[in-house]
Amino acid sequence: MIEFILNDDLHSFRKAFLKLHPYDQAQFFFKLEPENRIKIYHYLSPAELAEFLEVINIEEFNFKDTLAEMEPRYAADTLASMFTDNAVDVLNTLEKDQAASYLTIMDKEAAHEIKGLLHYEEYTAGSIMTTEFVAISANQTVRSAMYILKNEAPKAETIYYVYVVDDESRLVGVISLRDLIITNDDTMISDIMYDRIVSISVGADQEEAARQMRDYDLLALPVVDFQNHLLGIITVDDIIDVIDEEASDDYSKLAGVSDMDTMDRNPFTAAKKRLPWLVILLFLGMFTASLIGRFEATLEQVSILAVFIPLIAGMAGNTGTQSLAVAVRGIATGELEEASKLKLIIREAGTGLITGTICGLLVWVIVYIWKGEFFLGFLVGVSILASLFVATMAGSLVPLVMHKLKIDPAVASGPFITTMNDITSILIYFGLATMFMSYLVH
Repeated sequence: MIEFILNDDLHSFRKAFLKLHPYDQAQFFFKLEPENRIKIYHYLSPAELAEFLEVINIEEFNFKDTLAEMEPRYAADTLASMFTDNAVDVLNTLEKDQAASYLTIMDKEAAHEIKGLLHYEEYTAGSIMTTEFVAISANQTVRSAMYILKNEAPKAETIYYVYVVDDESRLVGVISLRDLIITNDDTMISDIMYDRIVSISVGADQEEAARQMRDYDLLALPVVDFQNHLLGIITVDDIIDVIDEEASDDYSKLAGVSDMDTMDRNPFTAAKKRLPWLVILLFLGMFTASLIGRFEATLEQVSILAVFIPLIAGMAGNTGTQSLAVAVRGIATGELEEASKLKLIIREAGTGLITGTICGLLVWVIVYIWKGEFFLGFLVGVSILASLFVATMAGSLVPLVMHKLKIDPAVASGPFITTMNDITSILIYFGLATMFMSYLVH
């Protein structure tokens, strides 16, 4: 196909390119050099371009520069040919004046629908819903409903579910495409519709929408306002994007990085994203160092204590991160209700005691055999027991408290928890060593 582009063979290119699946079209387009992409704009209609641009991950592709390569009218027509929710996602990546420019020259009906979604807050159900759906009235027959469906289907994002509304556009029911096909033409919609509807508020978080679609095995989820007016639907392809986005976001925060959605080619941009957490952790690390300095007298008398600092701090950091991952996952998936939060804390407390006791006993025996110091082994073992218990509790409690305070629990990142547990483990270790110094000094 690149050869067709280089030879300006329009007919052969279109014949080969349009046979591909939209995903494969997008991957081909994604890898083209800018000068070859410009030729594509002359080979394809805006609707044909829009069909595969919709499957490109917004975070992985620079739509701002790509749209700038096109003639403004062509770019506006391409956006207008997309499903409304996808067009909104693209426009949200642009500068406000650039987005306004495209909306001004766009088809007025498409621009009106897009503007209707642009004002919804990011990461809410309203921001990811589409307004291209099929709705019918409860007071009509299956025959008339099928007529509406046939006319509206080409413009709808999905027709697997047909939503039923009353005279004031309030959602009152839903019918599957299968039920419409197999039911007698003269049957009233109100007699066969399913009125126990699962819906979501337009202002609800997109994660809640993902949970509902997962729990109820839905292909689409209706979005309503506070008076139950049907505003739009969220389709399963958008929810897959949400799940991927939220997982990436949580992983980034657990790693102490603000954004890992894209592979930054510019090292300065990557450094800018990572520096805030690293600077915070640097100061916490300095605090840990100064804390050790306060026990200088203890170290001068029993210098061998310094050998076990990395062991105790590392074990505390590791177990705290494990507990943190369990708590954050439970919160993110919605598995943790109020009752189960207490169970989690009790379970993690028990886990911390068991793992701490076993690791402490192992270290006690190893140090005694290695150094021949019975009480030194006992001190290190008890320190590990106490540190692992405290770290496990911190790993489960910190995200739960943050969630209660309406702060994203993933912000309690692995590096943060690790550094905090370093501080507590050092305090425990040297605090016990100072208290029982007489047993350590011969």
